[in-house]
Amino acid sequence: MAKKKKYYVIWKGRTRGIFHTWDECQRQIKGFSGAQFKSYENLDAAEKALRAGYDASKSTATIKTSSSTKANIGSPILNSIAVDAACSGNPGLMEYKGVVTHNKKELFLKGPFAHGTNNVGEFLALVHGLAFLKKQNSDLPIYSDSKIAIGWVKKRRCNTKLERVPQNADWYDLIVRAESWLHNNTYTTTILKWETKVWGEIPADFGRK
Repeated sequence: MAKKKKYYVIWKGRTRGIFHTWDECQRQIKGFSGAQFKSYENLDAAEKALRAGYDASKSTATIKTSSSTKANIGSPILNSIAVDAACSGNPGLMEYKGVVTHNKKELFLKGPFAHGTNNVGEFLALVHGLAFLKKQNSDLPIYSDSKIAIGWVKKRRCNTKLERVPQNADWYDLIVRAESWLHNNTYTTTILKWETKVWGEIPADFGRK
């Protein structure tokens, strides 16, 4: 079966516009800090997205899983990694992991940790993924389905309301390390929001919903 054609919209990169291959797209975003881009399955959707702007492309307020919506959202970039967390209780046993997006090959798995929350796990997973990609000298983008975790990473702070207690000392130490890493390292990895309502569960999902 022939590979389905995709169109790549770049709002922020070395060159703004629509590109017809991933290689062309990569040349515009590789090593470009804060690159903004997304893939689409048809040219009309790509052109509309380029005109609407990057912020409009991230909005999920009116998402419906119709064929037209899927065309507007586009498809995930499979050449990437994805991270997710799971927590049994709030607080409760928490763990997180990272996988290769296209085949779900596990890259790292941490936990379970006692007295944690899902948001903490999502934050730790995302920072772990960023550090992993930098250590590998990889330019792959990273997906998270958590707006909260993405926001915390951008602010370089885990804004958990839980206080440190003996039960959660292990993951609290990880938070300190993660925040320190964010403050002392630069990265060019593009962080992307996984569109769960359109694409289904993120590949790193623990399958416990």
